[in-house]
Amino acid sequence: MKPIFIEEYPFTAITVALPKTNLLIVSNDEGYIMCAALDVDLLSEKLADRKVIAGRAVGVRTIEQLLDAPLEKVTNASKEKGWHPGMKGKDALLKLASSS
Repeated sequence: MKPIFIEEYPFTAITVALPKTNLLIVSNDEGYIMCAALDVDLLSEKLADRKVIAGRAVGVRTIEQLLDAPLEKVTNASKEKGWHPGMKGKDALLKLASSS
């Protein structure tokens, strides 16, 4: 876990080394992006009342790749913040930071 900055905004980057894969997350107090381990459908459907702001990128192995990768899926609550599939992870996070 380490602090990172996207432009001037602070985030937390978390890397968990697992057998044959890594779990990658970049977050702030409002939302997060994550590698393909994130179950976006569960958050959008069964946990919709929680309004989790999250997005998933596929095929990434580092935090830098996660930030530069297009988001493959985003939660319904994320769409309310202007996120959409295809948006780069760092651009989605910047939407959270600049609106708070």
